[in-house]
Amino acid sequence: MSDKLPSHRPHSRKRSHTLLRSPLFTLVAAALTLGLLNAKFNWKSSTSVNLPINAAEIVQKCSLLNAEPGPPANFHSRAQSDRFQEGTSPTFIRNATIWTGRVSGHETIIGDLLLDNGIIKEIGDISQSTIDAYGKQLVVVDAAGAWVSPGIVDMHSHLGVDSAPALNGASDTNSLKGLVLPWLRSLDGLNTHDDAYRLSISGGITTSVILPGSADAIGGQAFVIKLRPTAERSPSSMLLEPPYSLNNSDTEHLSRPRWRQMKHACGENPSRVYSGTRMDTIWAFRQGYDKARKIKDAQDKYCAKALSNEWNDLGEYPEDLQWEALVDVLRGRVKVHNHCYEATDLDGIVRLSNEFKFPIAAFHHAHETYLVPDLVKKAYGLTPAVALFATNARYKREAYRGSEFAPRILADNGLRVVMKSDHPVLNSRHLVYEAQQAHYYGLPENLALASITTTPANVIGQDHRIGFLKEDVIVWDSHPLALGAAPKQVYIDGIPQIVKPFSVDKPATFQVAPKTPNFDNEADLTLKYDGLPPLEPSVDDFSVVVFTNVSSIYLRKDSSIHEVLSATAGIHGMVIVDNGVVTCAGDCSNANVATSARRVNLEGGSISPGLVTFGSPLGLGEISGEPSTKDGKVFDPLRGKVPSIVGGDGSVIQAVDGLQFSGRDTLYAYRGGVTRAVVAPSSSGFLSGLSTIFSTGAAHKLVHGAVVQGVAALHVAVGDSSVSVSTQIATLRRLLFGGGKGELTERFREVAEGSLPLVIEVQSADVMASLIRLKQEVEDDSGNTIKLTFSGANEAHLLAKEIGEAGVGVILAPSRPFPGTWESRRILAGPPLTEHNAVTVLHANGVRVGLGIDEAWDARNLRFDIGWAALTANGQLSKAEALALGSVNLEILLGLDTGNSDLVATKGGDLLGFEGKVIAVISPNQGKVDLF
Repeated sequence: MSDKLPSHRPHSRKRSHTLLRSPLFTLVAAALTLGLLNAKFNWKSSTSVNLPINAAEIVQKCSLLNAEPGPPANFHSRAQSDRFQEGTSPTFIRNATIWTGRVSGHETIIGDLLLDNGIIKEIGDISQSTIDAYGKQLVVVDAAGAWVSPGIVDMHSHLGVDSAPALNGASDTNSLKGLVLPWLRSLDGLNTHDDAYRLSISGGITTSVILPGSADAIGGQAFVIKLRPTAERSPSSMLLEPPYSLNNSDTEHLSRPRWRQMKHACGENPSRVYSGTRMDTIWAFRQGYDKARKIKDAQDKYCAKALSNEWNDLGEYPEDLQWEALVDVLRGRVKVHNHCYEATDLDGIVRLSNEFKFPIAAFHHAHETYLVPDLVKKAYGLTPAVALFATNARYKREAYRGSEFAPRILADNGLRVVMKSDHPVLNSRHLVYEAQQAHYYGLPENLALASITTTPANVIGQDHRIGFLKEDVIVWDSHPLALGAAPKQVYIDGIPQIVKPFSVDKPATFQVAPKTPNFDNEADLTLKYDGLPPLEPSVDDFSVVVFTNVSSIYLRKDSSIHEVLSATAGIHGMVIVDNGVVTCAGDCSNANVATSARRVNLEGGSISPGLVTFGSPLGLGEISGEPSTKDGKVFDPLRGKVPSIVGGDGSVIQAVDGLQFSGRDTLYAYRGGVTRAVVAPSSSGFLSGLSTIFSTGAAHKLVHGAVVQGVAALHVAVGDSSVSVSTQIATLRRLLFGGGKGELTERFREVAEGSLPLVIEVQSADVMASLIRLKQEVEDDSGNTIKLTFSGANEAHLLAKEIGEAGVGVILAPSRPFPGTWESRRILAGPPLTEHNAVTVLHANGVRVGLGIDEAWDARNLRFDIGWAALTANGQLSKAEALALGSVNLEILLGLDTGNSDLVATKGGDLLGFEGKVIAVISPNQGKVDLF
């Protein structure tokens, strides 16, 4: 049978839309006909009762008023999914390593899996007779031992309401019409044309909870969707178990309603948007819930009378369309998702939940929950789960104490942990990476896998059909917790979603969960110091440090990286360092080492060049959401007048003047093997200024070697702006041909002469083409070669040949592309959607490529970005070439005069994988070894 994606035709089933089809109505009508209704409700014949014509409907509504949501009693005996697409072939996946999600995430089965009618029929040892019964219609897939898991559930996403590419006509994340808006619905803004659906599916996302944004205290109702396209092409056809009332069929089911979802938010966001305080937000919550409680109380009194035969003067059922969803919260029928970061806000919401007696499904973001787990447990009802980022923190004050150890600490305290994307804050395609990082920092394997499958499915009340192997399936190219793990195929409702998947051959070591380092001490210190543990390296008086059991050594030589030692047959090398200088590397058995030397066992670890980060404002600020902690933005001459006191339009700002040292993101980067950073002045316009290079481990600017190079390159941006692209390029042309005034003219003269690199932030291939032509114009006129680098460069792969021929370098930032803007929408997604990615295409065309980042918190993860890029290159990059992406290539492209001589020592594995832990930085420039 063909494995081609068939067209969608929803399975039709008869629905009861009228009271006349309601079994309860039939029962009541029969009772009336037989004169038994009085007996049923204990009515007395002497009492005159004015029975309303809609008595059956009232009785039904009242009898279900406090019914607990969930699937119908016969759900698990279903033979076919309600989302089954007619024409979908049954699929038999054989010879798989199956993680089922059962037994608290500890069950793994070697066997087969059968998909039919949109559900998983069998798992394990499936009989031949069962297989034969399907005949030729059965699609057989040999997994060849590959890992198979349930589809990933993203419990916090804005997919479809915060769309890609971002355009004004499709921005539906937040309403700004008031603090409390429970009547709004994310479904009403769901864009089916979001470019990210396909990308997210390719990362294994099969189900997402689409939340309103966090501008409001109560932003509205959320909806659970499955991401696959449908023939109807409507938002409603993507929904998974929406409330029955959504399609006016609320009288259909008599036993249990379906779960609803709602977004709450507290803390900085509502305060900022509405120019209020936390006190205002909590009061708005209380007002809203008080209104809902009054309606609920009125309904309860109404139904008590109706069910007690007190029909006279009963009147209309008390309800209000605006508040009905919040009333349902008080009835425990809504999963409340609460955006809430720090202890003061968590405490306020816990008090609110107890005051109005409603449960909270999960606290989201929740950066301080790990510091106050007992407070979280005080919430009304079932203890809320906690939905987290892995390492994304410190972007605003309430996220400042966020910790990579939060998942493990919360789990140790018995709280359920969910990893989420907040898409498009993080690209949900890579949600598995969040689980991988949580595992790296100590979350047990079973809980890490559960954090993106079974746990979120349970939290949202959908674990009867998702989160476990019940409907959706991923076939992986490696263990899901291995770095760079990607689906070979994704099945949603039994339908394969990737029409022509491309898979990368992974090493055998990637077919098991990585053996991660021990971070017990770091986690303990995080708690001891209330989330802000000391990050500075320890002071060591040893002048000689000997690293033993070294499995590999990579060193810089000129403009490339070379492997100088690779352990074979269990024979490991040694590295001897004297006052920060390597005096022996490899076989040092004959070296004379003082007995007083410090010895460090790397346990099969590695020595590698220190990494370089670029693209974020690292070193120019501490908390991006707090202006007082930042250097600030420069004046842009294309947008307004530059003050004459700084030189007017001819001024050029130098980042070195605004450097800040010992910031937490900077020190985390240092502990992650990033020993140098390149940063340009922050700008929201055309001209940025002159970048600088600094040491991430330095205590302050006056320390020897803190400022590695005062001026590195000149930086501008060309693209989306209030000023036209053609105007920006015309300005650039004039400056390169000697126009302008003051220092700006002098700096562009240096660029035209080829002595100062020019780095242009640009995304669009069309703009890059214009810039390549401009480069050629200037070079033809001057006879010099311009050192030009494109940064950002999401669409650079479209011009890989031309960029290579023009001698232009490229810094991809971020390293994994996302079509976030119109200018960056034509991405090369990489496996499994495309055979190649931007790194391999550019590299194959002779382009010097570096990897950059967008935000300062992510600098620490550069090592994993490099390792990931090497894996997806499918053998086209050696490990040495991969290391160059984050070291020598960046140094050359960004104008570093002398190479970074720092070295990084990792224990237990190399720098580019989840097995290694950075434990030391060897610095010849500062004459020391920093130990962590």
